[in-house]
Amino acid sequence: MKIFFWILIFLGTFSIMEFMAWFTHKYIMHGFLWSLHKDHHHKDHDSWFERNDAFFIFYAIVSMSCFYFGSNGYWYAYPIGFGIMAYGAAYFLVHDIFIHQRFKIFRNANNWYAKGVRRAHKIHHKHLGKEDGECFGMLFVPFKYFKK
Repeated sequence: MKIFFWILIFLGTFSIMEFMAWFTHKYIMHGFLWSLHKDHHHKDHDSWFERNDAFFIFYAIVSMSCFYFGSNGYWYAYPIGFGIMAYGAAYFLVHDIFIHQRFKIFRNANNWYAKGVRRAHKIHHKHLGKEDGECFGMLFVPFKYFKK
């Protein structure tokens, strides 16, 4: 029975992380921490790393903290930590590798989902400033971006 709750918490955490990514992106990255995120919209450096990568570090620390609490008797912290970690891996694969090609793989993915996610992200990046942004999600984007 515990495994059922473990899986449920893991899947729930993974799903909630999409909302957290949207919220963080819209209100924090395009808000008071724009100074960390703006180099992602408008490259002002020659480095492979961006100041924007600091947000990844924040969620990695939250995930590792969950593993710590899980090892200290709070079993439900493990699936929360793994859910955050799995979302971070999915986000990295979709956003950094597939969309922005930080590694040159998945270039030829051309199914309906891939096209929709790429289209939504392209619309998001057409705005170079922090205002007037749209489509802040990553894995679940509005259906209008899947239409031809």
